[in-house]
Amino acid sequence: MKVKNIAIIAHVDHGKTTLVDKMLHACEVFAKHQEVGELIMDNNDLEKERGITIRSKNAAVQYKDYKINIIDTPGHSDFGGEVERVLKMCDGVCLLVDAFEGPMPQTRFVLQKAIQLGLKPMVCVNKVDKENCDPEAVYEKVFDLMFELEATEEQLDFPVVYGSAKNGWLSEDWQQPTDNIDVIFEKIIEHIPDPKVEQGTTQMQITSLDYSSFVGRIAIGRLFRGTLQLNQKVSLVKRDGSVVKSQIKELMVFNDLGKVNVNQVEAGEICAITGLEGFEIGDTVADIENPEGLPAITIDEPTMSMLFTINNSPFFGKEGKYVTSRHIRERLDKELEKNLAMKVTDTESADSWMVAGRGIMHLAVLIEEMRREGFELQVGQPQVLVKTIDGVKCEPIEELTVDVPDENSGKVIEMITKNKGELKSMTPVGTRIKIEFEVPSRGLIGMRGPMLTATQGEAIMAHRFIKYEPWKGDIPQRQNGSLISMETGQAIPYSINKIQERGKFFVDPNEQIYEGQVIGENSREGDLTVNVTKMKKQSNVRSSGADDSVKIVPAIKRSLEESLEYIQSDEYVEVTPESIRLRKILLTENERKRGGK
Repeated sequence: MKVKNIAIIAHVDHGKTTLVDKMLHACEVFAKHQEVGELIMDNNDLEKERGITIRSKNAAVQYKDYKINIIDTPGHSDFGGEVERVLKMCDGVCLLVDAFEGPMPQTRFVLQKAIQLGLKPMVCVNKVDKENCDPEAVYEKVFDLMFELEATEEQLDFPVVYGSAKNGWLSEDWQQPTDNIDVIFEKIIEHIPDPKVEQGTTQMQITSLDYSSFVGRIAIGRLFRGTLQLNQKVSLVKRDGSVVKSQIKELMVFNDLGKVNVNQVEAGEICAITGLEGFEIGDTVADIENPEGLPAITIDEPTMSMLFTINNSPFFGKEGKYVTSRHIRERLDKELEKNLAMKVTDTESADSWMVAGRGIMHLAVLIEEMRREGFELQVGQPQVLVKTIDGVKCEPIEELTVDVPDENSGKVIEMITKNKGELKSMTPVGTRIKIEFEVPSRGLIGMRGPMLTATQGEAIMAHRFIKYEPWKGDIPQRQNGSLISMETGQAIPYSINKIQERGKFFVDPNEQIYEGQVIGENSREGDLTVNVTKMKKQSNVRSSGADDSVKIVPAIKRSLEESLEYIQSDEYVEVTPESIRLRKILLTENERKRGGK
């Protein structure tokens, strides 16, 4: 059976996972009676809730005499590390572009990686049933983008199909809808090259990991040379060049959505191995006698870091199972194994670490996963990673694209330029306008909320890291101070009602709070310590039920990412399985005064 290896790449929300769904259905992977729902590949709870792909997934379908290995990749720039890595396994990519939005920042990022690796692209213009879309113009833009990214003549000669993955049709002419997506399989077979098979001893690069509670860690990668057999003795060439002898216990290839055991794998196939000890991503599985390693996988550096520390708040250990520094450290080490774009460095304290990643979302997903597993921890304010280049202090700069209605463009430009952003271009698209900026990563922290407020929820933001540039100077921070609790106890409705005009609250009436917890936002500058645990004195004139009628404005509840973007440098986000609280690092007012905070 002949093999084709292809990755599906695109900007976030352009329809990658939906297309993979339709490809699985078209090849009758599921029995007629099976209820499978949508976004089959997004099997993690977080992915389902957020509607984004976080980890790349492998599947394989049979079409005529071919087996097509499909890799579904994330579209969000924070998970670019995943994309870079899995492209090594492919011979071609299918670039998906929205027929209305056209190429976006992330389209550019993933396409650049694919072109540099010399992969053959094919283009699928999706969502042609949208109003005001222009598929032909989008095709032209994709061609221009490839030319700009220095694609070869062969790469520029790419096939294109149009259609709507959601409605289950693709065709070569967007004005003539069909009733199937067979054209995409035909194009893959016709244009995507067969796997290159080199002569020589066995070489397979490990590009991703899987875990099973029965067999432990599973190495996944592509076999570039030679063959692999069950129970074969192999060498594991590490990144530092050292060699460890090992043996293959199980050998599997992808079939439909699962894996099937086989006795032998030929070069060009993507396979999974169990039985290897102590492997990492980027290691090479090689011949036992003459081991030759493949070049290590390089991944862009992280651009943002946060302090992770143990939970030491008054409410510690009430909700979580794992609360000690040993638990947190082990979990971070486990994450480093499969998340190459993340770095962990020790600090002076034994129970806190600096964790660096590609962006707030990248780190927020890790924190969210940890809290669901039963961890308690505290996280500090996100910081950008500064580099010194030729003696000059430099910071990461990102390309930001904002898509807004025409009447809101002035507000957007004002907000971004205030944060040291530079306007690069403005392009009208129907009634909306697409504005491009270059802005320091610092200027994007906490930007999403105010931006959506200023544009009545209309703004669509997308950004990607492009380069380091000299430090741009101070960026205005949040002006309003925090409302801090003075006492530990229960938030009393009577007290909240009395202080309502001082600011907005983050806690509900009757919620348990502690001293030093940030319970709201001050309506003015500077922090204000308030007591909301005070009961009302009863007298023979005023009954206890007289206050039941007080009207309290509902509390503001922030998600984890919003909380991380909101906090100031002297605050932590306390994360437990059931709660997200904001607090001052120094809990008592005396400590804060002493520390000059």
